[in-house]
Amino acid sequence: MIHGESYKPIIAEAAKMAIGEENIYERVFIFELLKDKNDPNTVAGAVGFSVRQPKFYVFKAKAVLLATGGATLLFRPRSTGEAAGRTWYAIFDTGSGYYMGLKAGAMLTQFEHRFIPFRFKDGYGPVG
Repeated sequence: MIHGESYKPIIAEAAKMAIGEENIYERVFIFELLKDKNDPNTVAGAVGFSVRQPKFYVFKAKAVLLATGGATLLFRPRSTGEAAGRTWYAIFDTGSGYYMGLKAGAMLTQFEHRFIPFRFKDGYGPVG
């Protein structure tokens, strides 16, 4: 059985073998999406910088996947008392990906849906 804490290293090792370690960039903060000059509806790359070294990156791409997570920190949990500490909210889902997509001209839909915790006796928890 693979537990959550073991899953990421297993997948990372498989990705390094398939893609090649020289093609993987870690700890790079992407702050701008680059649009294709011939097709303004297409993202052609991204710009970012290393969070550990004084390096600046410009990436060209045939396809760009924006997978920064949701925006769970925009709302406070409804639970009160002891259950408030048990509510699961991802601290890294700040909505920055929504902003980058919007700035690049993407049509953003289904913003009416947000994280809704599963309710059980004496607490709340995450749902798939």
